[in-house]
Amino acid sequence: MAMAISYLHQNAIIYRDLKPENVLVDKDGYLKLTDFGLSKQDIFDNFSAMSFCGTPEYLAPETIDNKGHGKAVDWWSLGAITYEILVGIPPFYSKDRDKMFKNIQNVNVKYPSYLSKESIDFMKVKSLTVKSK
Repeated sequence: MAMAISYLHQNAIIYRDLKPENVLVDKDGYLKLTDFGLSKQDIFDNFSAMSFCGTPEYLAPETIDNKGHGKAVDWWSLGAITYEILVGIPPFYSKDRDKMFKNIQNVNVKYPSYLSKESIDFMKVKSLTVKSK
């Protein structure tokens, strides 16, 4: 999945809706992205896209802050879906959407003790950390 995101970014495209429902597995076991409806072309930085869009559980803080975003939002989402795959629930999930947004913006991720150091490192590299304000 990281290779697909890198490919899009090399072509100045941000995906903006990475979530489990948009990741398919083909007959050979390869992962494929689907639903490019929220993608944006010609994004060369991390602040030019201004639309508030995406699935709430996987939104990056900068999308919620509505201050502009770019490629980093895809890496954030990859960390969030990786967390969900390993733990069973998105990292900042709440039934209350406003509370979930506040969690995304302000709360550090809590990693269960059963996760390997390598999986935690992967999620941290993929930006699943709260940015300092």
